[in-house]
Amino acid sequence: MFAIILGTRPEIIKMSPIIRECESRSIPYFTIHTGQHYSYEMDRIFFSDLELPEPGYNLDAGSGLHGEQTAKILSGVEKILLDKKPDVVLVQGDTNTVMAGALAAAKLHIPVAHVEAGLRSFDRRMPEEINRIIADHISEFLFAPTETARKYLKREGIPDEKIHVTGNTVVDAVFQDLEIAQKKREISPGLEGLEKGNYIVVTAHRAENVDVKEHLQGILEGLEGVHNETGMQVVFPVHPRTEKMMREFGLTAEGVRFVKPVGYLEFLRLEAGARLVLTDSGGLQEEACILGVPCVTLRENTERPETIDAGSNVLAGTSTTTIIEKSRMMLTKKPDWKNPFGDGHAGKYMVDILVENGLS
Repeated sequence: MFAIILGTRPEIIKMSPIIRECESRSIPYFTIHTGQHYSYEMDRIFFSDLELPEPGYNLDAGSGLHGEQTAKILSGVEKILLDKKPDVVLVQGDTNTVMAGALAAAKLHIPVAHVEAGLRSFDRRMPEEINRIIADHISEFLFAPTETARKYLKREGIPDEKIHVTGNTVVDAVFQDLEIAQKKREISPGLEGLEKGNYIVVTAHRAENVDVKEHLQGILEGLEGVHNETGMQVVFPVHPRTEKMMREFGLTAEGVRFVKPVGYLEFLRLEAGARLVLTDSGGLQEEACILGVPCVTLRENTERPETIDAGSNVLAGTSTTTIIEKSRMMLTKKPDWKNPFGDGHAGKYMVDILVENGLS
């Protein structure tokens, strides 16, 4: 039996191909929703929209200090694993849910399968970097999305036989979920009248960007400059954290269409129709690459270097001048790069490997 642990919406998205694979093959599994970002009640519609079964367990860990949140998840997951005794525990990515779920399983001598193993930003100031390193070093199955990720894992001394290059489930999810999204036609307020291929989409939410006035100001002035130079609509679904800090700092940007956050499926449609994406999100760097949309990353580093190598993405940091310069460059880019994250069957390959090892 598989135990699938997730706690954030990106984890739900990237675990969804594995859940669908288990469903289609009648492989026994159960899902633990830790509620790291949202309670299950808030995520219920998300599972429904993605046409996924409801989780079997909900921990409602909630937000809080890293230690407090991690402890709640560790304790809650441990009790369930002791009761259910799964053959393998699957975690995805780099959140506190991943680290706590992997640790709970490892201490109970249950094999851990880390989906999206081997990503590195080489910046240990980021809590995500600590989480992904710990998860990788206590996992038995490391599902690396690319050869670059495999290289990083081998460099850290992880035995080659534990590493499996499968591609990334985000590719599976983008194509599966875009198909679901195209069936839905509702348009959120502020998104009316956008012409496919003639607008720019922005997201920014990382603390190092939005909690520092100079960084947030640099981003906003960069967006204003990009709008003035291109004349394109710049659409910015504003994360609550970003909105709060803009208000506190008294910042805004002319020519930018600030809108309320939209649901995942609508955002996927929005992203697929954009001419350019500017973001500080790791997941959106991947999605843009897969969808053939050029990306400018509002960070100084990335744990998705494959997007840089492919030519779909560049780093700009938070400098106004650099954001404008890199946006100008990427707007001339033809989307003729090769997607480095696999063929859209990563979920199947991962399940195959676990089944072949007698863990179903």
